[in-house]
Amino acid sequence: MRKDFLGVPIDALTMGETVGRIDAAIRSRNPLHHVAMNVAKLVEIQRNMELRDDVLCADIVGVDGMGIVFGARSLGVQVPERVTGIDLMTETLALCEREGYRPFIVGARQQVLEAAVANLKQRFPALEFAGTHHGYFSVDEEATVVELIKSSKADCLFVAMPTPRKERFLARFRDDLSVPFVMGVGGSVDVIAGHVRRAPRWMQRTGMEWLFRFIMEPRRMWRRYLTTNAKFAVAMAVAHANRLSTAPELPAGDGALGVDRG
Repeated sequence: MRKDFLGVPIDALTMGETVGRIDAAIRSRNPLHHVAMNVAKLVEIQRNMELRDDVLCADIVGVDGMGIVFGARSLGVQVPERVTGIDLMTETLALCEREGYRPFIVGARQQVLEAAVANLKQRFPALEFAGTHHGYFSVDEEATVVELIKSSKADCLFVAMPTPRKERFLARFRDDLSVPFVMGVGGSVDVIAGHVRRAPRWMQRTGMEWLFRFIMEPRRMWRRYLTTNAKFAVAMAVAHANRLSTAPELPAGDGALGVDRG
């Protein structure tokens, strides 16, 4: 179910509901474009209008970050659970193995991509890939990569590139790819390959995954988290203030607090 959070549409879906929609899209060959929304992306699309357009053109804007889950719930927007990009990718690959669907992965460095595919084949022995391609190609090579994906007749496509490149790639070419389900997965391939560690589950559940990433890569992450988290906190404070200012006033008198004086 699509809802509004800080002026951005999000789809309040469970993992099962999301995978169900993916399965239906592949079976019917009707295009379905998924974008994962986290705090960093939500903040970025407030200033980057091209990225905003690329995100809002998606069919599903999934709730990837616990910051979005907690923030939305605090404003009365019911979000059933967090559906992370990497978990959705894994569940979709499990679906592919069960149903005989053929995925394509584009992105990451070649050696990382090969390691990820090897690990996935161990986990899903019956899984058949439609193809793979590293993410280090130029703008001039995009048409060749798009044709490679199209000719593979893949059932789903995972784009393992950073934001905003993956959003731009899918927004520009999704209609040319002839792939029923497409989604950006960012650094998920690096995690699957074992090149990047994922935060412990308790940190994922409590919204502290950002802290784990900061500890792992402080030089790269400190500026991003300092500015991003601060801007998100301000946006949340403004939203709560606006919510309070527009709340209906209670009627005056003895019954104002619902107390029966009789």
